[in-house]
Amino acid sequence: TGGGKLRASTLAAVGGILSNSRNRVASIVSATALSILVIWLLTPPAEYLPEGEEPKIFATMNAPPGYNLAAMQAIATEIEAFVQPHLQADRAAYARGDTDMPPVAYYNMRVRPETLRVIAEPVHANDVEALMDALSAKYRQYPGMRAFTTRGSIISSNQGGTRSINLDIAGSDLGEIYAAAQAAHRRAEEIFDNPRIRSRPGSLALAQPLLQVQPHWERAAELGLSAEALGFMVAALTDGGYVDEFFLDDDKIDIYLYSATGREIALEDLPQLPVYTPGGDILPLGALVDVVETVDTSSVRRVNGRRTVTLNIIPPRSVPLETGVQKVRSELVEYLRERGEIPSRVDVVISGAADQLDATREALASNYLVALLVIYLLMVAIFNHWGYPLLIITCIPIGIAGGLVGLAALNGVGALLPVIGLGKIAQPFDMISMLGFLILMGTVVNNPILVVHRAVQNVHQQAMAPLAAVREAVEVRLRPIAMSTITTLFGLAPLVFIPGAGTELYRGVGVIVMFGIVGAALVTLTMLPALTVAVLQYQASRNA
Repeated sequence: TGGGKLRASTLAAVGGILSNSRNRVASIVSATALSILVIWLLTPPAEYLPEGEEPKIFATMNAPPGYNLAAMQAIATEIEAFVQPHLQADRAAYARGDTDMPPVAYYNMRVRPETLRVIAEPVHANDVEALMDALSAKYRQYPGMRAFTTRGSIISSNQGGTRSINLDIAGSDLGEIYAAAQAAHRRAEEIFDNPRIRSRPGSLALAQPLLQVQPHWERAAELGLSAEALGFMVAALTDGGYVDEFFLDDDKIDIYLYSATGREIALEDLPQLPVYTPGGDILPLGALVDVVETVDTSSVRRVNGRRTVTLNIIPPRSVPLETGVQKVRSELVEYLRERGEIPSRVDVVISGAADQLDATREALASNYLVALLVIYLLMVAIFNHWGYPLLIITCIPIGIAGGLVGLAALNGVGALLPVIGLGKIAQPFDMISMLGFLILMGTVVNNPILVVHRAVQNVHQQAMAPLAAVREAVEVRLRPIAMSTITTLFGLAPLVFIPGAGTELYRGVGVIVMFGIVGAALVTLTMLPALTVAVLQYQASRNA
């Protein structure tokens, strides 16, 4: 039968490897060298977490200083006129290339004086990237506007999430901080191809029209007005002065004090507003303060108590997060430091998904070591020997190499699928995929245990020669090895090749475990028998 012929061919190949010491050494050396080469060459740059993306986009436009709600509403009307014709439209025009805007299933818009945000979803999930590009291009038609678009995520926030490289630029001088942030923004656009960049605050210019109220401290002291009292008066006359809070059932209600004119006050009337002094006098506010028109920032962001501007840099999908972090560190931060565009007084810290990647990878590394130690000690208990488990442990690197080959093969074949009209497959090497190696450590040892345990029994209980003992062990254990390997492969196949909604997050785990088990099965029938023969022969020679 076909199965019998395959079994006979496999056993003949194993017999050829074990037939002489030269073949055994060649098998051990080649398997070891190949695994080292694969791990060295095929380990891809890491991502943090899978994006877990939803088929919707969040497109934000940040206005430059000086815009008000009326101006942003006018822009919102134009954006609505741009999107509305594509609402539930026929996809034929987009497919022909007549328009860059794909059909939109729905959209909603939020308008504020400094920002405009559109949340939209395409009719076809595959058109998400095109929708992001179309809205970003439309936003950039408005002078001075900054566009930031991102996909919805079920894992992280909708602000860049698992691929966001955050640059926290901190210092004491806002002018220096903003200048450094502008330089970093420009440099990020140079080193990455069409990155998505968001700044917090949204504007990177000290050009927001402001009013500064500068007290006459000597005059205020003569009238018995403290700095706190004067500040509260100015607040009450303009935006409202905070008084206290109270709770109505479970609701917290803030209490503010307003003047009779309320918040609607003309700027030129501000110096004429009446102020009541502790002595009972009524004076115009202009007698106590100077109201100066100036430009500055409308908000100050602080991180750990320091004035900070944060840039969220999301590299293109073709650039893994680990590579992106290296480019930001060397080609952006160090480059701008050398050119003097980021002075020594300004601190730059890389945070966000970048430092979370490093922390998670360090935690995984310690988990690998603990798992390896536990597996080894369990096998010591099984074999009642400290040395034989080391034979089995040697199969783990081969399994890891097999998993990396599988990941590379999936991405290589997946990149060619659009040629035959199928969707592209691009599986990142993220932290969830790396869990596949942790799973492999507990699964790839199963088949080697069968072979080594049987061979040791043959030597110690049947008094067989090492070579004959290993041959018999492979022959007897071949069927269980084949059965466990094949059933595992078929069990993982749907996860790898036809994942459903949500399960695509675990495709990386599936492909690493699948190909890792294949690699371990091959080494169980090639390198492991050769290594076991060598160890048993060495042990026999010492006992003799």
